[in-house]
Amino acid sequence: MTFSALLLAGGESRRMGRDKAMVEFEGAPLWRRQLTLLRTLAVEEIIVSARRIPDWLPDNVELLLDDSPSRGPLSGLAKALAAMRTTHLLALAVDMPFMVAEELRELFRLAEPGRGVVPTIAGRAEPLAAIYPVEAAAEFQAALAGSDFSLQSLVRTLTVTGKVKLMPVARSAAFHYRNANSVEDFPEFNA
Repeated sequence: MTFSALLLAGGESRRMGRDKAMVEFEGAPLWRRQLTLLRTLAVEEIIVSARRIPDWLPDNVELLLDDSPSRGPLSGLAKALAAMRTTHLLALAVDMPFMVAEELRELFRLAEPGRGVVPTIAGRAEPLAAIYPVEAAAEFQAALAGSDFSLQSLVRTLTVTGKVKLMPVARSAAFHYRNANSVEDFPEFNA
């Protein structure tokens, strides 16, 4: 098995009021923190998904822009699965500042040929810190062509078809999956 990593940075950041990727947390912008984290995993390639070319984009990553109309992270995931050169795609949202390498390594450990891993917390999928196999590309394209753009629905479909397995997250580790929607949600942010 080989792995690509996708940093999902295409959100509109309406609740944050500014580009989430540029928000500083513990001395670094979120985009830099997440790319540094992904680089520790020694993946084959790192891809950034966005709606438009980010001002912060480093030279050593591949950029995939959402096709119009953008369907949020579904668009980025579908495009990355179609473009990647590996067997599996690790997705990570730019607004998950508490994610740690140990959690992501557990996903790698549980991935299998033709099958990815989606964490769940209290029965709800966490599709933006998950691994998808290249075989899931068809389901992602079908979801884009349909009318239900919910990643929760798509994960249920992928579970039924055996292309992902669910990984319940221990209560003590759920903190790592928190995402930042507004500065008020996380007073730790340097506003």
